[in-house]
Amino acid sequence: MKTVMSNKFVIALYTLPALLLILVLIYIPIALSGYYGLMDWDGIGEMTFIGLDNYITLIQDKLFWSSTWHSFLLAIFSTASLLLYLAISLVLASKIKGSDLLRKIYLIPMLLSSVAIAQLWMKIFDPTNGMANKLLEFFGVENTPIWLADPKIALYAIFIPIIWQYAGFYILIYYAALKNVPDEVIEAAKIDGASPFQIAYKIKLPLISGVFKVTIMLAVVGSLKYFDLIYVMTGGGPNGASEVMASYMYKEAFKLNNFGYGSAIGFGLLVICLLMTWLTSQLTKSKDDVQF
Repeated sequence: MKTVMSNKFVIALYTLPALLLILVLIYIPIALSGYYGLMDWDGIGEMTFIGLDNYITLIQDKLFWSSTWHSFLLAIFSTASLLLYLAISLVLASKIKGSDLLRKIYLIPMLLSSVAIAQLWMKIFDPTNGMANKLLEFFGVENTPIWLADPKIALYAIFIPIIWQYAGFYILIYYAALKNVPDEVIEAAKIDGASPFQIAYKIKLPLISGVFKVTIMLAVVGSLKYFDLIYVMTGGGPNGASEVMASYMYKEAFKLNNFGYGSAIGFGLLVICLLMTWLTSQLTKSKDDVQF
């Protein structure tokens, strides 16, 4: 077996199917997206080469930069919510009564489709009979908001179900990481007189810092390319108030049949995601990280 696995031809043969899948499903679509961005094309008819016109238009497009800012806001809120998920995971990992049941409850949103979640929260945000406004009325608020129709709050209203939707995913990651912290280390800290807060802050968090960095990366990149729930709930409205990069790309390509410009937006989204991935990795890098 060792002789076979040391053979470079055999290694190449085993890795070839995975490399082909990566090539077909990732790199070729990326190249085609960049290529279509050079065209004036409705997605069906004949393509006309227009050079960098779509990309120049993209740089000057205020709607694109507005949707980019909305995506960045979602990334900021999603990253900030990681602290809440981490706090919940710390409580669950402390072996409180009913932690197993709570973990299952937090995972429920992950079992629902984005469309089902969108429909649920649209009912909650209903200005007349929705639970959100009924709750505000119970506490004496008279001028209740029209959550998804008010340009000032529509985007932030959508952030709530998005954060709720992915709570179980991140809590599960943090919980698994915390359970892998050696019990011996915790017991030794308790013997030395460390408080639960000191154990969490000075022992548990440093030991799972690598996991926390990964979740920051997932939250940032996932937010920048987020689409489905926003599209179902508002379609990017009202008047572009909740438009994000992915929904703007979809609207240009498939609603306005401007496939060339939509491809340019998609390629721009890719570049921004790569830049944010690099920036996030630099900001979360520590001295202990291995350098290659």
